Parts: sequence; C-alpha cells; structure tokens
Amino acid sequence: MAIPLTILPRPVPQRPERQPQANIPQTRPERELIRQQTIDYVERVAPTPPLSQAELRTHAETFADQYGWDRRYVDYIGVLINNETWRETLATIPFERRLLLLPKCLRVEDRCPAPFDEFGLLCKRCGLCSIEELQDEAERLGYAVLVAEGSAIVMAIIQTGKIDAIVGVSCLNVLERAFPYMEAAAVPGVAIPLLQDDCKDTTIDLEWVWEVIHHTSEDKTRRLNLDTLRQEVESWFTPESLEAILGPSEGATDDMARTWLAGAGKRWRPFLTACVYKALQSDSEAPLPDGLRKIAVAVECFHKASLIHDDIEDADAQRYGEKTLHEQFGVPIALNLGDLLLGEGYRLLAESDAAPAARARLLKIAAQGHRTLCLGQGAELAWMRNPETLTPLQVANIFRQKTSPAFEVALQLGAAYAEADDAIHEVLANYSLALGIAYQIQDDLHDLASESEPSDLSALRPSMPLAIARERAKAPEVKALLEAAWKRDSRLDTAALARQITELGADTRSRDLMESYKDEAIRSLVELENASLKGLLRRVIGKLFQVEVKGWCSEFEARNAPGGAPSAPPAG
Repeated sequence: MAIPLTILPRPVPQRPERQPQANIPQTRPERELIRQQTIDYVERVAPTPPLSQAELRTHAETFADQYGWDRRYVDYIGVLINNETWRETLATIPFERRLLLLPKCLRVEDRCPAPFDEFGLLCKRCGLCSIEELQDEAERLGYAVLVAEGSAIVMAIIQTGKIDAIVGVSCLNVLERAFPYMEAAAVPGVAIPLLQDDCKDTTIDLEWVWEVIHHTSEDKTRRLNLDTLRQEVESWFTPESLEAILGPSEGATDDMARTWLAGAGKRWRPFLTACVYKALQSDSEAPLPDGLRKIAVAVECFHKASLIHDDIEDADAQRYGEKTLHEQFGVPIALNLGDLLLGEGYRLLAESDAAPAARARLLKIAAQGHRTLCLGQGAELAWMRNPETLTPLQVANIFRQKTSPAFEVALQLGAAYAEADDAIHEVLANYSLALGIAYQIQDDLHDLASESEPSDLSALRPSMPLAIARERAKAPEVKALLEAAWKRDSRLDTAALARQITELGADTRSRDLMESYKDEAIRSLVELENASLKGLLRRVIGKLFQVEVKGWCSEFEARNAPGGAPSAPPAG
C-alpha cells in the first residue's frame, strides 16, 4: 500500500527505568489535585513571601493534615506552596529579568558532546535531550539560562542584581541548598522537581516547565481551572441540554442518536473547542456563549458519528464496555444514526450565531477534516484487504490522517468562532498533527496493557508497538510471530503477542515516541504570539497525557560538578 510519509519528530533517547520514590504522588491526577489544592490553600491562608524553610514546613504539614495527604509528601507540598506564593509576582516580572536554571543531569550523559566551563554545561544542540529546546525557547523569550546546579552559582547570580526571579529545575536536595539564598534576597523562585532519582539521564514534566517559563500577566487564562471548564462542557451533553441546543426531538431515530451522543465518552474534542475560544477572549471570566455550545456539540456529533462508522467498518462488537450500535440494532440502523449525527453537526455549524465569514470558515474546516479522516480510514481499510508489515513511519502517517484531524477540527472550530487570524490557524494545524499522533500512541500503549477490552492489538490492526517490535525482532521464531500478526492471523494468542512486544522493549520505545510527539506539539507553539492561547494549549497537553514519576534525584550536588564524584551513594 502506498502511504505518503510524514516526518517523525526528533528522537527521544531511551533512558533507564528508575525506581519510584515514596515522597511524591505517583499519578498525574493526584499531583494535579495537590497543585489545585495548593492554590486554594494559599488563597485562603494568604502567607506572605518570602517564607522561611521552617514556615514552609509548618504550612506543608498543616496542608497535608487538612487535605488528608500522607506526611511523606511534605517536602513536595512545601515546594508547591512556595511556588504558589510567588506565582502572581513571577507573572509581573519581565522575561529578561528572569533566570532559568536547568540541571546538567537532564543530558544523556554517555552520549552528550557538550563541554563545561566555570558556569556549567555549554549545550551543543545535538537534540538528544530536552535541554536544547528549553534553553532556546527561554532565551528567545529573554531569559538568562544556566545549565548547572550549585548554591554558589545561584548566590553569585542573585548578588549581581540583574535577576529578579528564578525558575529552577532540580532535585529536592539542590532546591533545598539554593533556597536560603533566594529567601535571604527575597527573590521569587518557582521550582519544578525532577521526575527520576539518581543524577544521570533524568527527565522532567516538560509541560510544567513550559507553563512556568511562559507565565506572564499577559496570559488572561493562567488562573483558569481546566477541570471546572471540562465539567461545564460535560454538562452540555445531558438530555435536557441537548434538547435546548438541538431543538425538540423528531422521533425514535432522533432519540436514539441523542442517547448515543449523551452516552459515554471523554468529551476531549468539545473541551478543546471551548478552551481555544475562551483563550482568545479578552475577558477570560466571561460566560461561554450559546453559540459556542452549538459548535462544541457539533464537534461531538462528528466524533460519535465516526465511532459508529468505524465500529461497523472494523467489525467491532464493543464500545465503552457495551455492545456497539450495529450489534444492538443492526448495520442499517447504525449507519443511519451515524449519518444523522453528521448532518446534525453541519446543521449546528450553519445555524450558529457566527458572522457570515466565520460561519463559512466553520463549515470548511469541518468538511476538510471529515475528508482527511475518511482518507485515513480508507488507507487502513485498503491495508486490511491486503495486510502487510508497516514501518513506524507508515503507522504514524495513518494516525496523522485518522486521529489528528479530529483534534484539528475541534481546535480550529473554536478559533474560527472567535474569528482568529490565519497565523493562529496554522499553529493549531501543526499542534494538532503532533498531538493526534501522540494521543493515538497512548491508546496503543493502553491496548497493550489491557487484556479484557477490545483493542487494535486484539483486532490485529496497525499499532506503533507492533511496528516497532517487528523492526526489532531478530530471532526467526519471533519474526514469524510478528509477521503473522501483521498478516492478521486470527489464530494468534493476543496475550502472548503482547508479552513478546513488551520483551522487545517496543512499549518503552513507543512511549519515547509519544513523548517526542508531545514535545513536538509544545514546540509548535513557539510562534504563537497570543500568551493566553499558548498557555492554555500547553496545559491541555497535561490533561490529555499521563506523566509517570519515577522518583527524585538522591545524590548530592557534588555529583553534578564537572569530573566530580558522588559524595554519597545513590539512594534506592
């Protein structure tokens, strides 16, 4: 099958697994909950910065008791409370008066070509780690950037009087050593802890760093609670809300379509539509207009219609843990319901209160996205008639056509309703391309870990882990197994296939690729001049993906000195 190729993002090096640390919540929802509770706590208690370490510990212990968190999280909570006390101050400080301090251990130590001078690492921009992109973006904004740890360096920079705020990425040990100097100078400091222990080949929550370094008073959405916005979008899909938006039902077919529309689903796409529109408003606190509700529901109509048709084309028997529509009611009725939802989506766009030119753009965006998605599905259906081994690049291209358009339509419809300019639409197109591929790889990884739910793996459809495993296979019997999977041999044991994919490390490499595409989505925002939209789109990535924390840096900062040796053995 001839598939046009797309460019893979820059490769992410594979890093060794780290053991989880017990002093930080291990899941993103827990960490986000603590961060949101920290905002509430600081707003209620109103501590005045700079806080001493003793004061921070008292606040952190009080916070842990009040919100029911284990005391082992106290150090992490203290970092978040300190960040929150300085957050609004940081927003008012110009970028050119800020310092970004990155740790040298972010580099891939065994392959890093960068030399050191007395101030730290001199990045050679080899693309092997995240240092290059963070340094380039921060310097583009106006930051001073140092890739080094050490309280002496921090103290010397503070004493120059040229820095009014510090954004620091480091392990807790180094953050604690630098803290007294920042406290004494009353310098606002925001800290992002590393995600892994040891002081070699570490990683960070990149979205969090980007959110902080771009934090500015020009971003009118910086205090917007995305969970609250998502709950509001979800409320638009109750039977009562749908009747108000769609109008009275016209019979049994209408009722069935609306039941499917109101049923299970994550509502990511209408949420994205609402996010973009809200970010482009001068008043981020203003209520969302009724016209946006119509457009967001149209987005979900398109999505739910595509699921109905996909299930028929792929012969899937289950969706959301229940029988698919064609299994319940037969193919003719399911096809008709999907077509009805498509018609409803276009009707809602045409009946929106957008200006005539904006309304025309809404319809064009939806039609182009619909066409691209059908071409992607068509490519996969053609492959299923004559299955053959696909490379990771070819699989990514299917994702580009099948998954990315849905994100692009959702984002661009919100922008079109807000009457955004062409430059914003171009950024959204690039952002959606990378975001959609990353999201589909995340689905593939979920399928690999799931033994009970129907999945692309169990149905032997193209997936990134399967493509990577086939490239890595060396033993003849393993190659034969994976070739059989690509030939869609129904006799295969899916559980055994999943184990083989994992043994080849294809799951780890797929996760690396997912992170790389996520990073690509973040980099696509560089040219975006609207601070509110840029900030919101960075935060959206954090909502869509899970970042697994492996632990904290556990060695002393002497380990990071050029040629230095650890002054203590690594913990764990």
